[in-house]
Amino acid sequence: MTDFAEARHALFPWAPVVFGCGALAYFLADQEPSEQVLFAVWALTGLGLVGGLCAPWAWRPLGWLLAFAAGGYALAAFRTADVAAPVLSFRYYGPIEGRVVAIDASYAGATRLTLDQVRLRGIAPEKRPERVRLSLHGPPPEIAPTPGQIVMTTGHLSPPSSPTEPGGFDFRRHAWFKGLGAVGYTRVPVLLWSEPQALTWRERVYSLRLDLSQAIRDRIPGQPGAFAAAIITGDRAAIDRAYVEDLRGSNLAHLLAISGLHMGLLTGTVFLGLRSLFALWPWLALRVPVKKVAAVAALIAAAVYLVISGMSVATERAFIMVAMILLGVCFDRRALSLRSVAWAALIVLALRPEAVMGPGFQMSFAATTALVITYAALRDVKWWYALPRWSKGPASLLLSSFVAGAATAPIAAAHFNIIAHYGLIANLASVPVMGTLVMPGALVALAGAPLGLEWIGLFAMEIGIRWILWVAGTVSGLEGAVGHVVRPMPVVLPLVVAGALIVALTPFRARWIGVAPCLVALLLWTQTERPVLLVSGSGGLLGVLTPEGRSLSKSRGDGFAARSWLENDGDGVAQYTAYAREGIVHGKGRVDVTLGAYAVTQLRGKTGAAQFNEACAAADLIVGNVDLPRSTACEVIDARAFRRTGALAVTVGEGGLEITTAQEADPARPWQGAKPRSEPRLLARLLGE
Repeated sequence: MTDFAEARHALFPWAPVVFGCGALAYFLADQEPSEQVLFAVWALTGLGLVGGLCAPWAWRPLGWLLAFAAGGYALAAFRTADVAAPVLSFRYYGPIEGRVVAIDASYAGATRLTLDQVRLRGIAPEKRPERVRLSLHGPPPEIAPTPGQIVMTTGHLSPPSSPTEPGGFDFRRHAWFKGLGAVGYTRVPVLLWSEPQALTWRERVYSLRLDLSQAIRDRIPGQPGAFAAAIITGDRAAIDRAYVEDLRGSNLAHLLAISGLHMGLLTGTVFLGLRSLFALWPWLALRVPVKKVAAVAALIAAAVYLVISGMSVATERAFIMVAMILLGVCFDRRALSLRSVAWAALIVLALRPEAVMGPGFQMSFAATTALVITYAALRDVKWWYALPRWSKGPASLLLSSFVAGAATAPIAAAHFNIIAHYGLIANLASVPVMGTLVMPGALVALAGAPLGLEWIGLFAMEIGIRWILWVAGTVSGLEGAVGHVVRPMPVVLPLVVAGALIVALTPFRARWIGVAPCLVALLLWTQTERPVLLVSGSGGLLGVLTPEGRSLSKSRGDGFAARSWLENDGDGVAQYTAYAREGIVHGKGRVDVTLGAYAVTQLRGKTGAAQFNEACAAADLIVGNVDLPRSTACEVIDARAFRRTGALAVTVGEGGLEITTAQEADPARPWQGAKPRSEPRLLARLLGE
């Protein structure tokens, strides 16, 4: 029995890994599973649970393995069906009416409104998106938008965009789980139709957050105030793009996103502060479990912070992790262990299986797991405990920054294509200030607000934030501070993660086998080849790979696609710089590209369409952002085709030009337009209802 308990303790950290693999199998499938497949998966989940609970001891791990793998797949499918909502299937222009439920800013800095209770002219209620997101490119609203207002305007809406290139990030899947059925913009004023009526508790909290964010910015001027509002309320709308880029280039962007660091610093301040305060009263300290009382108070503080920060996915992950630690203190369990990390990951994945695809989940748990393993190993290292007391803090900070940075670097590079070479220096200069001035200052400001003493905490926050922003600007401005890497082929990141997990979670010498897949992944990463030619999903932007980098057909427009292509190439230049490169011949309404022995022509607008016959006689492939005639003399991909195919990647093969599309002609997944399977309907039918 003892051996089984030890084995169970060693195997349990693999539970979220297996569960996540099951969820990944669902999300990476080429098509939606049939109801028969879903029934079989749910049956396997139940069979695995029975085996894990009732089978002989030696066989129970196999039962749990089956339960977690099938359960991850089943819950991912259930979650997809549960959030199903209508998605706009065409481009719409006309009146838009809806109720404001969220206000934020786009990448370019434009105000965005998320609306529900949407009404669109000529679209039946059952086909209307439940939520749409609208960027305001026209005059600012006469009345500041607030949650609950019903507004109306005239604008453009379209379905969430497909990937900017085959195999790229699929915004449609992201929008599906956010409940967004359409995105668009308006260039005319937004009119107030009616003031907020009865608000839900979520909307009341959101209004409170916006008011709190504005109050912070009123008291702390400039970008420090915008930074302070972001780390307290989650409102990042007022932060200038240049500062965000500085934070990314210095590897300090994690200080801006409310995550484990912020939640840990806040709850750590509350826990240590209250425990120290109680210890000053010997009578109380001898009669009351002050450590547990402080843990409960810190848990309450974490819950309040979760609510006022907007309850984003990253903050939820951080709260669950902190809650596991604090509950461990309350029940006299080790506060931080691989088991608590595994439980936190399981809870997050059970609630949001789609999180397994995101860099936030991957990076946060990679850093936490690496830190837990490192400090557990240090318990047996005598020289670590022999360090002078004054050096323990700096040594822990240096070690933590190095370990967390090393654990997340491959994931960050694979997702964001950048490496901050001096990130360790920036973190060593900034994280202590975040922990000693900024987050304690936020706590003091929130606690002192009812007494009018919030200025004390806000003053401390402003000093700390100004230092952090200075460090970010200085470090990111150093020569060679930011490196760019090519987007790896799809197999690379799974190999890196698999190898790292083997090293981290295998309690035997065989763990070092995990180094092999990591080395193979790095080798494959260096051999990654990018498409010679990319065409955006609108047909309006073309990019050809040249010896000096990718050359683009436009200096502006289709900016998101252009930025994504250049980042995936590992090229850090701006769009206008890529436009100035050679490799594309520009003409009126057309551009021409030569790929070896083949010619490709892009026709734009009516001017380009008028040159179709001439272009078709000379080109092997014609792409256009307008409807073009059909022809047997050349291959044509026009606006009609792009609506089905999305973006294109073109390579030169032995048999000619090889074209890969970002989406198939027929939708295969719900976020691509296919009808989702509904487990609730399936279960109801099985129960005879």
